[in-house]
Amino acid sequence: MTPRPTPSPRRMAALALAVALLAGCATPGDRAQAARLDDGQALALAARTEALPAADWWRVLGDAQLDTLIEQALRDQPSLAVARERVRRAQAQADVLLAAHGPQAQLSASLTRQRYSEHGLVPAPIAGDTWSSGELQAALAWSPDLFGAQAAEQAAALGQARAARAEAAAAANGLATQIARGHVALARLLAQREVLQAQTAQRERIRQITQRRVAAGLDTRVEQLQADAALPDLRVQLEALDEQTTLLRRQLAVLSGQPPEALSSLSPRLTDLRSPVLPATLGADLLGRRPDLVAARWRVEASLADVRAAEAAFYPSINLVAYAGLSALGLDRLFDLGSRQLGVQPALRLPLFDGGRLRAALQGRESERNAAIAQYNVTLLDAVREAGDALASEQSLQRQRAEQASALAAAEQAHTIAEKRYAAGLGNQLTVLATETAVLAQRRNAVDLQARQLDNRLALIKALGGGWTDDTALAAR
Repeated sequence: MTPRPTPSPRRMAALALAVALLAGCATPGDRAQAARLDDGQALALAARTEALPAADWWRVLGDAQLDTLIEQALRDQPSLAVARERVRRAQAQADVLLAAHGPQAQLSASLTRQRYSEHGLVPAPIAGDTWSSGELQAALAWSPDLFGAQAAEQAAALGQARAARAEAAAAANGLATQIARGHVALARLLAQREVLQAQTAQRERIRQITQRRVAAGLDTRVEQLQADAALPDLRVQLEALDEQTTLLRRQLAVLSGQPPEALSSLSPRLTDLRSPVLPATLGADLLGRRPDLVAARWRVEASLADVRAAEAAFYPSINLVAYAGLSALGLDRLFDLGSRQLGVQPALRLPLFDGGRLRAALQGRESERNAAIAQYNVTLLDAVREAGDALASEQSLQRQRAEQASALAAAEQAHTIAEKRYAAGLGNQLTVLATETAVLAQRRNAVDLQARQLDNRLALIKALGGGWTDDTALAAR
């Protein structure tokens, strides 16, 4: 049996040194517990496409003026330009990182004219004279991703780019919704003004009739004062509606990227606006198509990649460099065969003792991850609340409109009967006008409820993502 050779003292010392180095490497230490996504994260799954609104959902309202306003806003609004530039910056940062982690090639050339010291390290005959030197060199460098640090950094950068892209879509959807809801609000104000003008004319007729009845001794001064007091109150309401109309037109102009006075003649009609039809089914999975919720989820994924990159920093990294070129003292010999130089320069980086810097960096990344998860949960809860509120309001508004329609029908029937009695000589004109007052009040209520329901359905469309289609895969490429 051949005896096993005894390791040499040099080999034993090298092995002991390697063990000591590995034992002394920086370690992550006790890991913080990661926060957990709520069970509602399942809402981020793909939605049923047949229940989604169209991407240009505002066209359902059937108002060409509104279509023009929103298209102009999406094209010219400065706030959206800021969001688009943020997307470009995030994508550019991801591209820079992707390029930095690939193989690198470099060509360099240099020329130096120098007088060498007579008392320096360079010997004669170079010392004490002026010489020209030149160098022409090509180099290749590559750092293999042994522990996934580069892949994690690239995933984090791409996740941030996707999140920025989704946030830009959320901003565009929010702007379109704001303009559409403002358009509906303007139509409501104008419809209310029409009813209020009819009420003012009707009150003027009551005042004139009351004035004649007082002159005839059929009514007292009290009835006259009551009839007179109603008109100033209605004129105040008209003036308030005109003020709100002016301010709303100015707001819509600015939202669409125009000067404040550009829409001074905009007059949408509430009766011409078509109400969006709600999907037959509204599953919770529709919330997964909201761009703000998708952006929050990608922020989480990017933060998870950052944590993996911080973990990989505890492991060794390798950098490989190879170069070839020409170098000579004296330009006349630069291209001589003897001036060639070749080299390979492998480098190993192994973190040993860093005073806790890497561990602190990892803890910071973990904290950012937990904050991103918490923000996702907040966004998810807000999305559920917004959709739930819109659905609850829709159900309530349907009941309110049904009851109000019955009240309006009863008021109109009473008014019709009063007119017939007056025509037959069985009643007076004041009774007819009093029943007309109830009709006008119900018509004003009908305008408010119709506008509220239309506005609420637009809010529901926004709560369901506004027909946004996820195209952020382009950012990954």
